[in-house]
Amino acid sequence: MQDRQIGEVRVTRVEEQMGPGFPAKDFFPEFEAEAFAAQQNWLAPNYYQPESGRLMTSIHSWLLRTGKYTILVDSCSGNHKPRPGMPRFDMLDTKYLDRLRDAGVEPKEIDFVMCTHLHVDHVGWNTRLENGRWVPTFPNAKYVMSRTDHEHWAAMAQKPDTETYQINTYNDSVLPIIEAGKAEFVSGEHDMCGCCTLRPAPGHTPGQIRIDLESRGKRAIFAGDALHNPVQVPLWKWNSRFCEDRDLARRSRHTLLADCVEQGALLMPAHFAPPHAAYVKAAGDGFELDWDYDNARGRMG
Repeated sequence: MQDRQIGEVRVTRVEEQMGPGFPAKDFFPEFEAEAFAAQQNWLAPNYYQPESGRLMTSIHSWLLRTGKYTILVDSCSGNHKPRPGMPRFDMLDTKYLDRLRDAGVEPKEIDFVMCTHLHVDHVGWNTRLENGRWVPTFPNAKYVMSRTDHEHWAAMAQKPDTETYQINTYNDSVLPIIEAGKAEFVSGEHDMCGCCTLRPAPGHTPGQIRIDLESRGKRAIFAGDALHNPVQVPLWKWNSRFCEDRDLARRSRHTLLADCVEQGALLMPAHFAPPHAAYVKAAGDGFELDWDYDNARGRMG
């Protein structure tokens, strides 16, 4: 369990799972073997597994404790959820809630669940199975999500050619939240809790949002899936295979990285393997990483 202190806000990573994911050559539509090979000296072994050619991927939430509010950023994949065609997410039985409790928080103590977007691995623990029904896992929380993203996925869930796992994700992890009256939809820039600003970061999905945290002059940006792997910092023009609008995703990624540089903000994505977060520096017409190793080892500073 790793804590970081951003001003007065305590930030803890809550892991659901971590391990090899997609092959790099399949995950990045813009993949170029020579460009990728030039990065391998620092990518392996934390972020890339050379023997399999697969990217190392963490699936985790960020837990924020402000002193007044307890906030969960993204809720991973969830347990007991049918995800045909996506074995990494299909009918899981993980210890995620135990890890949340190990961090010192009970589900009933969460005040807000902030969904950066509505993909399968970001909304799964929104709900849990109880007596054959999907009910909110965090019963006292408001679930904050993009209105644009919701409208998109609500429509997609009605289309017969939408992949089954995506339909299931909406029906078991988003719709029950709305039916329970727990959803709060946001558009554009939106201030939350006195220290968080939700900003549009579209492209990966139509309504993806990022969460900009500021406390006592310290900053962090929770990036959702604006980028999945650290190689997308130096190779920031590379998208993932799941980015719906590649040009827009690329622009959002560049803006986010440039903001990290300008503001000195800690970059906190949803899928980076250890140490999970980094500072960003300008490098020519691009960017490079300055890893937050000290805090990843548990130092509070």
